[in-house]
Amino acid sequence: MHSFDFWTAGILLFAACLVAMLSARLRLPYAVGLVVTGIGLALLPGGVRWALTPELIFFVLLPPLVFEAAIQIHWRPFRRELPLLLALVTIGVALGAAVVAAGMHWLAGWSWLGAAFFGVLIAATDPVSVIAAFKATKVQERLHLLVEAESLLNDGVAAVGFAVLVALASGGATDAPHVALDFLVTAFGGAATGALVALPLILVAGRTGDRLVELSLTMLIAYGAFLIAEHFHLSGVLATLTAGMIVGNYALPRWFTADGRDSTITHWEFVAFLANSIIFLLIGSHEVGLPWLQLLEAVGIAIVLAVAGRAATVYPIALAFARTPLALPWGYKHVLFWGGLRGALALALALALPVSVAERDAIVTVTFGVVAFSIFVQGLTMPWLVARLGLLLGQEAK
Repeated sequence: MHSFDFWTAGILLFAACLVAMLSARLRLPYAVGLVVTGIGLALLPGGVRWALTPELIFFVLLPPLVFEAAIQIHWRPFRRELPLLLALVTIGVALGAAVVAAGMHWLAGWSWLGAAFFGVLIAATDPVSVIAAFKATKVQERLHLLVEAESLLNDGVAAVGFAVLVALASGGATDAPHVALDFLVTAFGGAATGALVALPLILVAGRTGDRLVELSLTMLIAYGAFLIAEHFHLSGVLATLTAGMIVGNYALPRWFTADGRDSTITHWEFVAFLANSIIFLLIGSHEVGLPWLQLLEAVGIAIVLAVAGRAATVYPIALAFARTPLALPWGYKHVLFWGGLRGALALALALALPVSVAERDAIVTVTFGVVAFSIFVQGLTMPWLVARLGLLLGQEAK
């Protein structure tokens, strides 16, 4: 297993460029090509594999992906959809996690603690995978907003739930009021941290006409919000999401110069491309060498439960909003269900499991199995499903 260094980054960037060109020619999802390439590199003589750690995903690669997506979410449509989104990422995530946890306990024989950890981490629809898929598929604007915003919020809420479980496993208070309080403090504290980091730096950016300074300050906002929130055991994802939305809706149109706006958007698109590429190549590299045969049954059970859990997340919530202005067309429901891709976040959480969890090694392997299914099966069929349901730009939703 090779350590991750600048030489590694150079090799992976070159591979990512080749994959991007080839994927465009073959009309294949970019993420699929990257994972296949990562597997191929790992199968070369000598086994070119690189370490995939939760620190690398959380503190290096995840913040720019969340920030880049957040700066492009417009506040007005987001606010309009917020009741539906909040229901999906709270009640919906709880329902989905409960289905998976109960299934893994009763069908795979895992302990309740291990099953609960797995249920929470696999309920997260990872923004890395979802955003990569939907950038290549030009879907209707409302559907794009729902899928992207739900994946970002879902990501933050699942990470908060995971942190609460870690506290419980470490001997923290287990009564419902304390658990609920920890959850709320972690979530809202993260969002508040994002605002507290972004607003002062935006005021500084407003005093310069230098686009490079403006761009540098957005880097500080994205990483600063995430790292400060995580330092205080708050949600880094929700901090960066909040900071990104403030920058995108307030700073870019009002405070930044025209050159600064264009440079910022272009820069973050590049950083997101780089982070996406590294994550999917590392996922592919890490798939090789896992004990698949010993855990094949558990992987199969987990895939079925993950799909069932996602159905429990989407369809009951959509039904509850059926007679409201936020009602979803049937096609939207199906895309939200099948587009709940899993990826880097689930892997980072699995790798960060406490060693006290008896099923830790099994959970890591099973999570990789669910992620592989998500990328190869769901990722490959998403463009076909969107087109079949008439949800591309210019088509009428069914």
